[in-house]
Amino acid sequence: MSWVTGTNSAAGLCYVSQHLFKFKTHHFCSKKCFLSSFTSSSLPPLSISSFKLTVVGSSKRCSRLFCNSSISTATTNTNYEFYDGPSDVELRLPLGNQDIQTARNVSVDADGTSLTVRVQSDGSFNTLIETNNLFEKIKPSETIWYIDDDELVINLKKQDPDLKWPDIVESWESLTAGSMQLLKGTSIYIVGDSTEINQKVARELAVGLGYTPLDTQELLETFAKQKIDSWVLEEGFDSVAEAESSVLESLSSHARAVVSTLGGKHGAAGRSDKWKHLYAGLTVWLSQTEAIDEDSAKEEARRHVRDGNVAYSNADVVVKLQGWDADYAKSVAQASLSALKQLILSDKKLPDRKSLYIRLGCRGDWPNIKPPGWNPSAEMERI
Repeated sequence: MSWVTGTNSAAGLCYVSQHLFKFKTHHFCSKKCFLSSFTSSSLPPLSISSFKLTVVGSSKRCSRLFCNSSISTATTNTNYEFYDGPSDVELRLPLGNQDIQTARNVSVDADGTSLTVRVQSDGSFNTLIETNNLFEKIKPSETIWYIDDDELVINLKKQDPDLKWPDIVESWESLTAGSMQLLKGTSIYIVGDSTEINQKVARELAVGLGYTPLDTQELLETFAKQKIDSWVLEEGFDSVAEAESSVLESLSSHARAVVSTLGGKHGAAGRSDKWKHLYAGLTVWLSQTEAIDEDSAKEEARRHVRDGNVAYSNADVVVKLQGWDADYAKSVAQASLSALKQLILSDKKLPDRKSLYIRLGCRGDWPNIKPPGWNPSAEMERI
């Protein structure tokens, strides 16, 4: 599977080649251990030609920066012990019956978000672990390793000492567990071109995070006692968008929810004047594209954000999909969560500002929140 994943609201853009994998981890908990043990398994195989994904941060509150760092995943099958510490993480790899004569028989290559460990035994090198998708960035120059009985112990220094690592690699399991400390209960809104895609990706995110799944289509149809399509035929797109805007207002005070919204012309999110309550949460724009390569996807994303003629460009993260298959909704959800993680790491006060925005009544002053008592209606009258 191929995708592009973004970093933050500064619109970091990085190409990813994902080689799906399966491995088992054993977490032997001490006081430093963040999570209990779990088993990480791969998603179904996915061909490059059938599905591509681009994630671009698009918030207007920061200057834009594009990067080209590769963070593709390739993790060998291995058992290991993992410990999360205050400023570093420790990885213990069993050496088994391998006869390690000297330190020269061990190769530990760490670089930013990658780690490769090989040992030479009986004249050949064996790979103990190989990944270029560590949970977060490390300081490679401060990597320390040593042999302890029949284990190779590797100490990796975190670039962000405040971030707890659920596991050594970034996976669906580690992302859903590790994002809780970052989100701080902030809700997530899924917006974009397709109601179906919004719903399926939102459902995966809600299950993974343990959030409440909310679906504006379901809420609207229950209230109106008719399908959205018939509603549009009877009263038009504007009526449906106005009704969804009212639903979003009632949902804006909810915490720990993943909200899927109506796609395309049907919904409030497609209209720039209806975003007042969407700003209450972190928004992910899922957008289908005909771009055939990474450069085209980059340019398309830049153009949409620059032109400002697409209301979805208000979103915190933009995810572009070439093709769609519902079986891979979890892949899209994982990419979205990875980008949201980087977004919050670039602006750790973001969840608190979202909370303040809600407490002040979602007045439409995002991201430049006005003091209490600010009256948007009075300001419009002066204009």
